[in-house]
Amino acid sequence: MANSSGLSHVYVGAAARMRGALSGIFRQSVGSDHWELLRKGLPERMDVQTITIHPTDPNVIFAGSQDGPYRSRDRGDSWEKLPFPDPGLEVWSILIHPRDPRVMYLGTSPVAIYRSDNGGDSWRKLPRVTSPGRVQMGFPCRVIRMAIDPSNPDEVYAGLEVDGVLRSRDRGETWEDVGQDLVNLAQRPNLKSKIGSDSENEGMLDAHALTVSSAQPGTVFLAVRMGLFRSTDRGSTWQDMEIGRFSPLTYARDVQVSPHDARTLVAALSPAARSTDGSLYRSDDLGQSWRRIDHGIKAESTMMAVALHPRDPDQVYSVARQGQVFGTRDGGKSWKEWRLPDTVQDVYAVACG
Repeated sequence: MANSSGLSHVYVGAAARMRGALSGIFRQSVGSDHWELLRKGLPERMDVQTITIHPTDPNVIFAGSQDGPYRSRDRGDSWEKLPFPDPGLEVWSILIHPRDPRVMYLGTSPVAIYRSDNGGDSWRKLPRVTSPGRVQMGFPCRVIRMAIDPSNPDEVYAGLEVDGVLRSRDRGETWEDVGQDLVNLAQRPNLKSKIGSDSENEGMLDAHALTVSSAQPGTVFLAVRMGLFRSTDRGSTWQDMEIGRFSPLTYARDVQVSPHDARTLVAALSPAARSTDGSLYRSDDLGQSWRRIDHGIKAESTMMAVALHPRDPDQVYSVARQGQVFGTRDGGKSWKEWRLPDTVQDVYAVACG
């Protein structure tokens, strides 16, 4: 295989939401400034919403699109479309089980969750996955991110854009709504937000990312339109982490736990879904305090996603919506920008490995 060496790569997924925009999967070798648009085995038009790299084999990559799931076994040189029972659903999230990578979860729009027990070769639609239906937006609700509690791997969480959070305690066989307390928080004047619906609960239910740290079992960290929130009781109740004490930007698009230190979180913050600003913040104490880590480069659009390298703690990458990719390869001492082609307009995903 051409890319089976120890090289690291950065992958970015873009969608063509506007006419004439360029979409698909872009790859860059670490150490190079060149972006390659990957083509082999992929459709000419591919709206990529998520990219997930296998946790123990970086040759294997999964991508979710408007055309279902795809897999590469050679770091993106070639791709195959995976058999999927329900064509026509957009794939927005792919989660690989931290202890058994043969087990995978896939989230779609409209809301559904699928599980594979054989590394993606086949998928089964999980029963009893329903959106609570609290908010009616101008687009179908989607399962935008999933997470597993590393200390309790039967426990799976799913963030819904726009409808809160679901939880499963039995590897996805049954699901329950754990978003009601987000609605309770939306009664606070500073947490009300209504843009695309008739409900002021909308902003608190506008989930973008969630994660669970092994350093704090049972605690879920959630990124929503109104900021960062934490649940210490597996989603039953939620607390405002008050990111506004540390950042002038509070619209939270992503939050990740470092694979090298379970007490470290990194979050992507911006003013709004479409904006001309964005920043990365890091916490080394599970969200008690935060500091800005990106510098020297100005985001020209909303920061959408973060990728933390699984083997090299010095590598961190983030993408802004209109095609800027930011990264550090020296632990944050310096940051560099690698722009995607000008016709890229909607970037949703970044991964590295």
